[in-house]
Amino acid sequence: MRRFRLALTGVLLLAAVPAVTHAQVFLASKPHPGFEIGPLFVRATVTPELGAVPIDVTWSVSVPANRTVGDLEQDVTLLWPGGLVHDGKAPRDPALAKYISDHGFKVVDGGRVDMFAIDQFGPPGHRRQPIASGAAFVTFVRESETLGPSAPGTLIRIPWDHRVVNRAFLMRISMKVKDIIKPKSGTWLEHTLWGNRYRLTLSFGEVRQRAIFPLYLENRDRVIRLSEDPAQMMVDFAENERLKIDEMAPGSARRVPSETRKKTDTVSVFLDRSEGLTPQTLAVQFGYFSGLQSWAPVLIPLAIFAAGNVGGVLLRTLAERLSKRWAGRVGFWRRREEEVTRETVVVLDRETLARIIPGTTTYQQVLDLCGRTVEERQTLNEPERRTLIYRGKRIVPGRRRVAGLLATVTHWDVEDHETEIIVERDIVRDVQAHVRRARLLEPAAAVS
Repeated sequence: MRRFRLALTGVLLLAAVPAVTHAQVFLASKPHPGFEIGPLFVRATVTPELGAVPIDVTWSVSVPANRTVGDLEQDVTLLWPGGLVHDGKAPRDPALAKYISDHGFKVVDGGRVDMFAIDQFGPPGHRRQPIASGAAFVTFVRESETLGPSAPGTLIRIPWDHRVVNRAFLMRISMKVKDIIKPKSGTWLEHTLWGNRYRLTLSFGEVRQRAIFPLYLENRDRVIRLSEDPAQMMVDFAENERLKIDEMAPGSARRVPSETRKKTDTVSVFLDRSEGLTPQTLAVQFGYFSGLQSWAPVLIPLAIFAAGNVGGVLLRTLAERLSKRWAGRVGFWRRREEEVTRETVVVLDRETLARIIPGTTTYQQVLDLCGRTVEERQTLNEPERRTLIYRGKRIVPGRRRVAGLLATVTHWDVEDHETEIIVERDIVRDVQAHVRRARLLEPAAAVS
């Protein structure tokens, strides 16, 4: 007995691994039911509002030729992982709640869901025949000291109705389920441009959820198999003009326009009865986009084009203005003796001027010493007399330390140098140097 408990605990821990949810398994009231479920249609309806998802489960019973209806009459239980949404008007079924409590589960909700008999050949408007008592359900969780509370599971007890074996009728329960749609993670840019993405999953034969596995294990000899009749899982997506489906699984799933609903697409997959209780899944990744987001493939290239042309001009203009405003105003702190002095054109220092000796230095020696970037002035009345003019500017920034090595320029000390050298018959006769000093606060004026 101890080994059995340990084995069961191991199975339950495996069952606690996250798996596909929202499956369904039909259980009979008696062991080894002599009938099968078929046809079976599980249909979910999704709208842009999302929220709780309406689901219709429609089915019939296939009775073998060697059995009678009287032999098979019994209630059927639908085992559904997940919680249901209801109006809260119908009370819980005491017997169903007691059954769950006696098995060690905690009842968290209960009530009734709508149930109908669908007459396939009845007159329009009278084909749905409500069953007044509906179908009782109870939602429960399994609590554990080590794993905490499980995800909710639901038992729906479906009363037997004689029309379930009539081939002209189909039975249906209508309910709303919670948490069947999960948001898909993405970047803020993806959500902004292409909208939010979601994932919806339906499955059949999935019993590994921690809340429902013990009930399946106890009642596995009462599982009702699928018949040879068609069985499908379907999801109707309303407002298909705003719908974007990114992925569908399995590969056999197909998307077609709904035959009965306008502006609706249906994604469906057939169930294979040969799979037994191997989980069969229909998963859809989708999203609804707004009118502006539908234009994203057109607007984004236009925005990039506009940014490359108009934005480039604006950025260049802004950069030029900032450059003019801040050019030379920020730099690294230097000691006074290391201060950088900028000179433009030709500035002749005292040492150079001292080497020019009137009456001795020749015209060619002046050019070799001071350079050929010079302005020459000569008059017609004195062809053998010329004046060499050297002009230049020296700029010394005045800095103030801000923090660490960072410094700002508070002003510029500007010196305008002009040197005139008078040459007569290729011999220097006179040298005159003029210096004009000024302090400027704007860099443009300093470098002009």
